Amino acid sequence: MQDVVMCISMKTTIDDPTRLKMDSDQSYLKSPEEMKELFAHIPEAIENTVKIAEKVTEEVFNLTPKGDPIRDDSLIPKYTPDDGSTSKEYLRKLAEEGLKKKYDVITPEIRERFEYEFDVISSMGFCDYYLIVWDFINYARSVDIPVGAGRGSGVSSIIAYSIGITDVEPLKYQLIFERFLNRERVSMPDFDVDISDARRGEVVEYVRKKYGSDRVAQIVTFGTMAAKGAIRDVARVYNEPYSNVLKITKLMDGKSTLKQTLGLELTKDKEDVSVPEIVEIYNTDERLKKILDMAIKVEGLPRNTSMHAAGVVICEKPIMENVPLQRNDEDITTQFDMIEVEALGMLKMDFLGLRTLT
Repeated sequence: MQDVVMCISMKTTIDDPTRLKMDSDQSYLKSPEEMKELFAHIPEAIENTVKIAEKVTEEVFNLTPKGDPIRDDSLIPKYTPDDGSTSKEYLRKLAEEGLKKKYDVITPEIRERFEYEFDVISSMGFCDYYLIVWDFINYARSVDIPVGAGRGSGVSSIIAYSIGITDVEPLKYQLIFERFLNRERVSMPDFDVDISDARRGEVVEYVRKKYGSDRVAQIVTFGTMAAKGAIRDVARVYNEPYSNVLKITKLMDGKSTLKQTLGLELTKDKEDVSVPEIVEIYNTDERLKKILDMAIKVEGLPRNTSMHAAGVVICEKPIMENVPLQRNDEDITTQFDMIEVEALGMLKMDFLGLRTLT
């Protein structure tokens, strides 16, 4: 499998004599006796590995004893109001002003919901988060960049509605705020913001200038080998004619895994989605069986990296001091995906480029 994956990566075939391959007979985990023999001239090298291992703790890698990342709340960016007030005071001021504009009459129900939400938001330390989102949406609207009315659980917040993050009145539709934010929630809340896809870059650039180009980055995403792609890649490595491969791929639904297609496992819903024609090919054609067996092994492996379509990370400190970065065409992206970046304590925002807004 390693050999085939390298061929896929290098775009070579298995019978290419000039290709890069790992055919060393040393690629295995050696026994202590073998290592002592190899390092007989420098035995302290063997002893030092144990000494180093004993000095290493989970905290060195910012991990909990269970192996989970330790969240660093000092990485969450802060919003600094121009009038010198605190983020809590400024959010309160904006929300109170917005509430009067949004409602002709502030009923006891509206006031109760408003106070409850504000208490949850402020006590959990998310005033800065609300203000950061409000700020870039406010900027977008100020330069006539179309922004959506809001989507997902974020539209359940009357504070978000008051300050203009969303345009959906939550009480009218009986939307439940706790789906977006509650005191038991350990992860960051997440406003999904739709922006005109033609001008999304302008909003990202505004955020980059506001918080510092060294503290804002796009997020990497990892493309994996899907079932059809895995078959095509493996077939190319084995020099199998494309017409033979097409006999299989054209029968596939594009959703099921290869094991499910061959009837080797059921779906999560315990359904049998096997394709009898492909099962027949698998059982009667040795060459295609070999390709399918290898495709099963490589399916789901990372194939390439690209830039996440929506994810942007904002950090209070220089990002390069906290996660590795890489160049992706003209953009700088993290080498950690959005789940890992958020787990470390940075603020992950979704700037969703929407063609219909354009």
